[in-house]
Amino acid sequence: MRRGKTPARPAAWRRPLRRGFTGPGGGAHRHLDPAPMWRGTSMQVCGLWPWAAGSGAPNIGAPMGRHLETGEMVCCDVVSWFTDAKLIGNPSAFVMALPAKGKTTMVWRMIQCLRDFGVLPMVFGDIRPDYVPVIRAMGGQVVRLGGGTGYLNPLDPGALPDAVARVERAHAAVLTGAAPDLARAAQLRAAATELRESMRARRLLRVTTMVHLSRGEVPDERERNVLARALELLDAEHDGVPVMADLLAMIRSGRRELREVAICPDADRYAAAIELLEVSLVGIVTGTTFGDMFSQPTSEPMRLDTPVVFDVSELRSKSEAAQAAALQVCWSYGFGNIGAAQVLADLGLIDRQLYVLVVDELHRVLRAGGGTLVEAVDQSTRLNREDGTGTIFVTHTNKDLLALPRAEDRAKATGFVERAGMVLYGGLPPKEMDAIDQITPLSQRERQWLTAWASPPSTNPRTGSREDPNRGRFLIKVGQLPGIPFKLDLTAAERELQNSNYRWEETR
Repeated sequence: MRRGKTPARPAAWRRPLRRGFTGPGGGAHRHLDPAPMWRGTSMQVCGLWPWAAGSGAPNIGAPMGRHLETGEMVCCDVVSWFTDAKLIGNPSAFVMALPAKGKTTMVWRMIQCLRDFGVLPMVFGDIRPDYVPVIRAMGGQVVRLGGGTGYLNPLDPGALPDAVARVERAHAAVLTGAAPDLARAAQLRAAATELRESMRARRLLRVTTMVHLSRGEVPDERERNVLARALELLDAEHDGVPVMADLLAMIRSGRRELREVAICPDADRYAAAIELLEVSLVGIVTGTTFGDMFSQPTSEPMRLDTPVVFDVSELRSKSEAAQAAALQVCWSYGFGNIGAAQVLADLGLIDRQLYVLVVDELHRVLRAGGGTLVEAVDQSTRLNREDGTGTIFVTHTNKDLLALPRAEDRAKATGFVERAGMVLYGGLPPKEMDAIDQITPLSQRERQWLTAWASPPSTNPRTGSREDPNRGRFLIKVGQLPGIPFKLDLTAAERELQNSNYRWEETR
């Protein structure tokens, strides 16, 4: 041994570091692969202690993608979380993110899985259209309207008359049986009355709303009385389902019943009183106001045993009033059919069927329809539990809801988010954080996620194309609970089908 040199320590004295022994021949690893993970029940993995860990993300519902921190699968949908998991108080979701962040694609995944779970998706007015391909791929019904391709008669009661006839037959059978059940008969009689009133109210609301949108002001009480009595006379005397031209002819007839409700016993005075109403109806009948969509009998009745989408993309070049009229008639017609089916299910005459309603581009719907559609959406958010209908609303930011002209409409619109069972946030600008925090409190980490996901896409140096790694990243928030971040995973078939930019790519 040379003087001044510290002798080497024996091997037994050396202690390994976190990655093994260092030095020559020590075998330390610079990189350790993560241990593989499997999902299983507590009974299946109990023997793996202490390597078992509890899951923070529920696995009930539609499989959406991987948790951004743990890598586990995240499952989520509005119906399963309400009926099976009991995680939300009502079957509704509100999706909010900037454009091109994957909102529509995420909703497509959810409704595809719900269809497999037995819940039928319904889209009552697809303006872009984004949902036509997926509904068609499900084998559902695509109802094209407008542009001479399809018609929806505002006076068409849909499935309501058949439902009334079915209830009346059941009522007669109960009374003519060996032991009449008077309580059951009273229940059926009340249900038939409810269906008739719903049919009258929905048709009158459609016509008055169309007149309102055509002239820009609400019809006065005299005009509403004339419209209501004219519809009653058509029900009693017309053979089959009347159209708007029949309603116009009835009002022009100046019959005694119409003059009585108009408080115009003289024919000339009656003609002067209904002149403005007549002008509005002529514009609707001839198609000069909203196009030819409402001028003919319904070309394709809506089905209740399959997914349905009303394709109104032909109206994208029309005025906002025309779009609002189309959406209002589609909503009233669709909800009337679903309501009739739910009444029959309540009475035990048919099997119960659950539905999920999708309202994408909510800001356009509310802006086009004003107070009418705001009220319709408001009612659907309050009664979806009773109606057996889940709802999914999609928009960009909170500003879309606060841009409505009337204060009462803005108050109702902000209530949509507050009453939603769950809210799914994608990439959003920093100025939206404070408004969101008042509805669903966000942690500092969650704020960082949402603002980071809003960053613009980067350019791939190899291909030169702009790619957005944050597209499909969402945060699920339920009340005051911590959010669940996930990244939507798409299959090859979904990537082929779910493409909102196909027109741009075809041109390129």
